[in-house]
Amino acid sequence: MAAKIDVTGMNIPNHVAIILDGNGRWAKKRFLPRKAGHAAGARTVEKIIEDAHDLGIKYLTVYAFSTENWNRPEDEVKDLMKLLRDYLSNCIERANKNNMRCFVIGDKTGLDQDIVDRIEELEQCSKDNTGITFIIALNYGSRDEIKRATRQIAMDCKEGKLNPEDITEETISSYLDTKGIPDPDLLIRTSGELRLSNYLLWQLAYTEFYFTDVLWPDFNKEELKKAILKYNQRDRRFGGVK
Repeated sequence: MAAKIDVTGMNIPNHVAIILDGNGRWAKKRFLPRKAGHAAGARTVEKIIEDAHDLGIKYLTVYAFSTENWNRPEDEVKDLMKLLRDYLSNCIERANKNNMRCFVIGDKTGLDQDIVDRIEELEQCSKDNTGITFIIALNYGSRDEIKRATRQIAMDCKEGKLNPEDITEETISSYLDTKGIPDPDLLIRTSGELRLSNYLLWQLAYTEFYFTDVLWPDFNKEELKKAILKYNQRDRRFGGVK
């Protein structure tokens, strides 16, 4: 059995973003339906939130449902929406119990009204909590986010609220779903895939990437510490020279 990793004294990333991949393959390996993999993945999210908080991570963003996920089989989408409804309801109780602040990013107009209502309740009841900030990317696609932001910027310019010459990177960031949230320091993708899948393309400009073959339901605190260890071995120059 491998020795546990000690992250004491290490530089802990302020913001970790995760692409939760491998639920379906996890279920297939166990001859279970895909929805069982998604349910196991949801339980892993709950544990990793606690682990991230224990390790000193301040912001955790997870890719829960992408704009492209609507293309999955209808039964699987229904199962995911049911799981999401249950998760959001439970998250309200956990947020207050654990002093966790919650945000949801993505296009909420594409979601059923009862889900939107639960999101609003979750965000409102947790807004004054001071522990870890948990961000759920739901019906989210980075290109869609940038498209929506660009449309609003264009509209504000047209209405005289914004001067095109005054637009900076900070201006653009302020129109994104993630406004007010620091960019991720570390991106983790599970299951061995080596792509971003339309996730936080603007925000990941200077983020360190960590890819692991571990399927998401099997991801745990030790795997998170492995990612932090690799993060500490990187030399973050942000385009400069050291």
